[in-house]
Amino acid sequence: MSPSTTTAAQPKEARLRSYLREKATDGEMYFKSKFIADDVDLSPKEIGALMVKLKESASDLEIEKWSYTSATTWRVSPA
Repeated sequence: MSPSTTTAAQPKEARLRSYLREKATDGEMYFKSKFIADDVDLSPKEIGALMVKLKESASDLEIEKWSYTSATTWRVSPA
């Protein structure tokens, strides 16, 4: 999903969840918020806050805080 395919009207959490679901369809993915920020049209700080929410609410995704080296790395896989 590129910034041109996201819409400002789509809620931030739904936009991030949709992006993660699409990227993790073939298995797990690892990422740092700063590297996907442009793809989902959110700031790295917004992504970090939303990841904590999604970890609790997204039953279709397994979300894990993987490591921290200069920024949090997240691991996402289909549930």
